[in-house]
Amino acid sequence: MSMSASFSTSFSTPGLLLTVALTAYLAFVAPWLGRRQYDRLARRRDHDPRALVHAYRLWIAEEWVWVAVTALILVLSPGLGPADLGFAIPGHLDQVAPAVAGMTGAIVIGALLAHRLARSGRAVPGQAAVAELMPRTSAERWHGLAMAVTAGVCEEIVYRGLLIAFGIGVLGLSTTAAAALALVVFVAGHFYQGWKGMAVVALLGFWLTNVYLSTGSLLLPILVHIVIDVRGLACAPVPDRTTVGHAV
Repeated sequence: MSMSASFSTSFSTPGLLLTVALTAYLAFVAPWLGRRQYDRLARRRDHDPRALVHAYRLWIAEEWVWVAVTALILVLSPGLGPADLGFAIPGHLDQVAPAVAGMTGAIVIGALLAHRLARSGRAVPGQAAVAELMPRTSAERWHGLAMAVTAGVCEEIVYRGLLIAFGIGVLGLSTTAAAALALVVFVAGHFYQGWKGMAVVALLGFWLTNVYLSTGSLLLPILVHIVIDVRGLACAPVPDRTTVGHAV
């Protein structure tokens, strides 16, 4: 990872306790809970037309609670500045602009190909891992959009901003090691997608982490994360349940 971000983190005792509690929840509770919630959604989806909307509302509320806890940690820790969590103007944009443009183009092309495959009745690669999150109604699409924006903002602030600062300032890790540990927790949070889905999340998370450390700012990772999730949760073609998960 190329790195230009600098960290000078100092957590207060109350801030540290909150950070440890949130980190433990994200690493050990959230993956298990997310898997249970997704399995419950899968059981209810076909006979409860509001199942996905209710699930999105729950997950959106949960992730904003994470951000509220992160804000409280900042307030309680005078030695921890907003810039330590990625709230800064991005630098070195000339170095990352080609990569960001390429990723954005790949997302757009991927969305167009997904719609073309769906229209032809063929399975969309990777869609099986999140089949129950695919929108079937306009209400589900709007909630998917809200979920995409929430995930892009909240997950970047917590998984990349807070956890990397925690790894450096509390665990004494190098920036690379702290980023790697935060990435592991981020991937674990997507346990409900199965191992193949988690592998894709790991690659995307690595890329987003690299952009963050290269620019010293969460701005670009947040924007790209939102675009990725909008493509997957709000703009995804309605799947044919006879072909989801099956190659043609």
